[in-house]
Amino acid sequence: MSNIDFEKFSRYSKPGPRYTSYPTALEFSSDFSYNEYINFLEKEKTPLSIYVHLPFCRSACYFCGCNVVFTSKEDKLSRYIEYLKREIDILVEHIDTSREVIQFHFGGGTPTFYKAFELDEIVTYLKSKFPNWSSDAEISCEIDPRFFNEEQMIVFKKHGFNRISFGVQDLDAKVQKEIHRIQPLELTKKAVELARRYGIESINTDFIYGLPYQTLDSFKNTLKLSTELNPDRVAVFNYAHVPWLKRTMRKFDETTLPTPEVKLQIFKYTIDFFENRGYKMVGMDHFAKPEDELFGAIEKGELHRNFQGYTTKGGANLIGIGLTSIGEGERYYAQNTKDMRAYEIAIDSGKLPFERGVVLSDDDFLRKAVIMELMANFHIDIKRVEREHNINFRDYFSNELDELNEFVESGLVTISDNEIKVSPTGTLLIRNIAMPFDAYMKKYHKSKKSFSKTV
Repeated sequence: MSNIDFEKFSRYSKPGPRYTSYPTALEFSSDFSYNEYINFLEKEKTPLSIYVHLPFCRSACYFCGCNVVFTSKEDKLSRYIEYLKREIDILVEHIDTSREVIQFHFGGGTPTFYKAFELDEIVTYLKSKFPNWSSDAEISCEIDPRFFNEEQMIVFKKHGFNRISFGVQDLDAKVQKEIHRIQPLELTKKAVELARRYGIESINTDFIYGLPYQTLDSFKNTLKLSTELNPDRVAVFNYAHVPWLKRTMRKFDETTLPTPEVKLQIFKYTIDFFENRGYKMVGMDHFAKPEDELFGAIEKGELHRNFQGYTTKGGANLIGIGLTSIGEGERYYAQNTKDMRAYEIAIDSGKLPFERGVVLSDDDFLRKAVIMELMANFHIDIKRVEREHNINFRDYFSNELDELNEFVESGLVTISDNEIKVSPTGTLLIRNIAMPFDAYMKKYHKSKKSFSKTV
């Protein structure tokens, strides 16, 4: 890393627009109408990936950028289940429910803030409406180890859950206090052991770098302690500091946040740490053991990334259910409302709680494919892109290839007639390398500060 002039690429780290499942400034709009969304739902024929958002948390984790509702009232949780079921009823009026479900995910919020019988009620109802689940479906849940018990694990076992992701974030006591999430290692170990005892063979742990009071040395210790969890996959995310969007982030003293240089040191060390322990880097922020199925997909160039992370279940129509959930089809994105009252009003009127979205143009569709390939597999098969999209790659992306020259000169990227390939060091800047292909990014770089930095 010391041979790379990261400052040279600092302009890419200015505040830029929000990413969807690929790094683009393409923004959702209310111009995408409800009827357009329904038409897309009715026409899709691909397998289904279903995401259910359970937005409730007991208290705030100050770093969190998710859309959550803080409450301790049981009636709010049970009321939301009833509306989820009614949303599903409306949804099945517009979807061929014989389509195969190949992926399911509970996200939040804190999904396990719900009691075991309530989680069972949601999944049972969903399966009654979507009965065709693949025998090798990826069925997963995000879990806060502070809210997890055996009764919930029994429900997950009953419904065939095979992947669990535990939020860890950091194991340093000072950092945990500052981010308002006290979570001792022993507590997390017990949660992981419980999942293992019930046969979960794919366990993921999430970490975040860039949090207040983190240093290279403190994060080294966090990683060392984390080996006691022995996860199959690890996700290490860059903290996105957006206090203008998330009020809880304003509680941080910004002088305690690690600098971009320190964050790069942490991430570089993290890569070396996991690779030295037999893990391999997957995409831009994940690591997995070599026997993981993700690597078969990488070798075939078939690794995909969606709103649920990296997956081998590409080509599915993602259906988002619940408050603020996002759906994705081949040619569109759609998002439900973030406002609980508006969510209930829509369902009471017999409509899905859709609020906004976007239809992808041919150019959007092409750029999505190119950027996805870079982000997931660290290379672009030029000839395959030309065949699938009927273009001459060098002509179509002549400006973009010119912009990549500085990465080529720095040894981060190589370009041949058949392939664009990112070097191991270049993976540290994979978002930056992908940005030249983003037709919207330059437009929004000059707009007001709205989103987070890449580094």
